[in-house]
Amino acid sequence: MSHLTHLRTFLEAYRAKSFSRAAQHLGITQPAASMHIQAVEALVGKPLFLRLPRGVEPTDAADELARSVAPFLDGLESKIASLRPGLIKGGTVHLVGPSDFIHSQVASRLAPLMNEGFTLRFHTGAKKRIYEMLESKQIDFAITASIPDEQSHGYAHLLTERMLLVYAPSLLERLGHNPSQQQLTQVPLIAFDEDLALVRPLWTSMFQVAPQLQAALTIPDLRIIKELVLGGHGWTVLPDYQCADAIADGRLLTPTPLAEAPVNALYLVWSKSVMQSPSLLYVRDYLLDAFTTQAVIK
Repeated sequence: MSHLTHLRTFLEAYRAKSFSRAAQHLGITQPAASMHIQAVEALVGKPLFLRLPRGVEPTDAADELARSVAPFLDGLESKIASLRPGLIKGGTVHLVGPSDFIHSQVASRLAPLMNEGFTLRFHTGAKKRIYEMLESKQIDFAITASIPDEQSHGYAHLLTERMLLVYAPSLLERLGHNPSQQQLTQVPLIAFDEDLALVRPLWTSMFQVAPQLQAALTIPDLRIIKELVLGGHGWTVLPDYQCADAIADGRLLTPTPLAEAPVNALYLVWSKSVMQSPSLLYVRDYLLDAFTTQAVIK
């Protein structure tokens, strides 16, 4: 049983990247958590973490061990929880997705679950990290912009985002109400990435050609992009939920009719094995119900 306790401490530290936070989550002291980790390192014969001034960084050996033990430890905890009479709520829930979407759409929707005995662990990242965590079963739920492998994962449509070209009223004189290609190329473009993943579909829809543009500034955080555009530093393309408030009160302008905006579907994804847990089923349905959509679960 001690090995199970030590492995649970290891997994919590691996996910939190901190011995102190792992100890706090598990209700033990930090020295006890450190001793558990040392015991696991002695067992596998390899260092599992690089000790940093703040927190720890998992080694390759830790990555391999986490992939191996996480499904079994999480499954064992879920199974024990499901056997307790009447218990369908509570436990730790891990969810990964784009930081912008979790910030604006997910965190506040799931926050009430804390009052129902749940512990929430949000993880963020781009597509590669999201699918790595999903495939290694480090998390219970993922939010993606692509449909996963239906053989191993269940999923449901969560939200359809519409992409809107936006800029501040201070740029109206330079861009007008319906900017042309030439006008847009003469004003700085602020983008999520060099590939212009959000800009490309809208530009192609507006002008029937692929964009031949280079962003003046790129940063993979839509919240920062929105603030820069609100400040009149350039134009961008944002999902409607990120800018609807600013458009409604006149802080941002858009020439893009909603009916003509390019769309992108977002999905809630989970490993089919975790659906053996009544508490995780509850969280899944709670989140889907929190979005105003008729979710089709597959």
